[in-house]
Amino acid sequence: MRQIKSLRKKIDAVDEGIISLLVERGKLAGKIGEIKKSRAAEYYVPSREKEVLMRLRGKNVKPFTREAIENVFREIFNATRAVESKLSVSYFGPEATFTHQAALKSFGVNARYIPADTIAGVFEEVEKSRAAYGVIPVENTSEGMVNHTLDMFFDSDLKIAAEINLPIEHCLLSKSSSIKSVRAVYSHHQALAQTRNYLARNLPRARLVETLSTSHAAKIASHKSSSAAVAGMAAAKIYGLNVLARGIEDSRTNYTRFLIIGRSLSAASGSDKTSVMVSIKDRVGALYDTLLAFKKYGINLTKIESRPSKKKAWDYVFFIDFLGHVNDPKIKKALAAVERSARSVKILGSYPRAE
Repeated sequence: MRQIKSLRKKIDAVDEGIISLLVERGKLAGKIGEIKKSRAAEYYVPSREKEVLMRLRGKNVKPFTREAIENVFREIFNATRAVESKLSVSYFGPEATFTHQAALKSFGVNARYIPADTIAGVFEEVEKSRAAYGVIPVENTSEGMVNHTLDMFFDSDLKIAAEINLPIEHCLLSKSSSIKSVRAVYSHHQALAQTRNYLARNLPRARLVETLSTSHAAKIASHKSSSAAVAGMAAAKIYGLNVLARGIEDSRTNYTRFLIIGRSLSAASGSDKTSVMVSIKDRVGALYDTLLAFKKYGINLTKIESRPSKKKAWDYVFFIDFLGHVNDPKIKKALAAVERSARSVKILGSYPRAE
């Protein structure tokens, strides 16, 4: 016990040093905030945060894992950003949705959060300057792209400022304590799709009902007997539900990619991704010429998705993600070549790449 007490005294001394350094960091952040305010500059700078995290990767952090240290620094970013300014952030809500969790991971508890019932509502909050940023889902590893998010970029001038990948664990929640009493299961259509095999095996006779979000489903289940919701653990705590089963998603590598949208492009961080929307001309080989331009300049495409243009029948636009920043010389050349062969090219954003 003497040894433990001695070591704890040393830890206390280290903690005092950590607090002193955090206070100093906060004071420096406050000075930066004053400069930004005088210049009407962005308070949220994901490229800078990415640079810090990349620098940490060269450090020996044992006995901690790199992920643990990065999580600590994300909280430090959020706390010091709050010293600069309290940001307003809209998200596809309500509280306890996975999008809400992604927003909390990106902006911390000190931001002012504005839930929106729809993805369109998030865009509207940012476009009308009621929120500085918005957080929306765009892609799931099991179910693919969230088409409504893509379609919102047709008419919006908002830019993608950052992306975040979040592991998704679905739970079966109910006021009941037994799965045998469940007659209806409520959830967002994406969550139902991601758990279809589990539901078919364990609740083959239950009625599946789509809701606006997983949190809406939990709220409904909290008022209905013999019902359950597919939602996250956070919803169980908020709505006072029992957890009948955890990890019911069909894929063990179930991740959702979220976008942070704002009004300006992010600066280059050294590890970036760019998203563009391309409308090709109605001629033979138009898509081939577009893709050839990326190949010519050695650009690594990470995603290509087509969506109906909604302007005329059988007319499509292509959403393309690739590695690099729009200000990189070779990407400028590639996009210039694409513009010569396409009807139009719209840059949706260049932003730090999520791990």
